[in-house]
Amino acid sequence: MSNTSTPNRINISSGSEWEPKIGYSRAVRIGNQIAVSDTTAPGETLTDQTRAALETIKAALTEAGATLGDVIRTRMYLRDMTQWEQAALAHGEVFGEIRPATTILEVSSLIDPALLIEIEADAVIS
Repeated sequence: MSNTSTPNRINISSGSEWEPKIGYSRAVRIGNQIAVSDTTAPGETLTDQTRAALETIKAALTEAGATLGDVIRTRMYLRDMTQWEQAALAHGEVFGEIRPATTILEVSSLIDPALLIEIEADAVIS
C-alpha cells in the first residue's frame, strides 16, 4: 500500500497499525533513492527471522520500483552478537553476489523480546 506525499516522494506502507501511530513508513523513495526502515519478522530462530525480514525488505523495494540488486547498504541489529554467523549466512543467501556495504551491531533490546534481529536497507536505482 503506497501513498505519495509529494510529487518526488513515495511512502511505502506495510499496513502496520504502528506506522501512523509512530509516524514512519516501511520505505521511502525520493528520486532514485530508497530507504527501508528497520524491519523485523517472527520466527523460531535468528536465521528464520533474518530470512523473513529480508523478504519483507524485498517486498518494500519491489513496491518502490527497486530490486535487491539496487541495495547499497544494510544494517543488522542483533540482540546477541555471539549468533552473528546465523544472521550473516542468511544475509549472504540473499546478498552474496550483490555485496552491499553491511554493518552488524549488537543492541541491548528490541521492541519485542521475541525479536532477535532488525534489518534496514538503503538502495539506489541506477
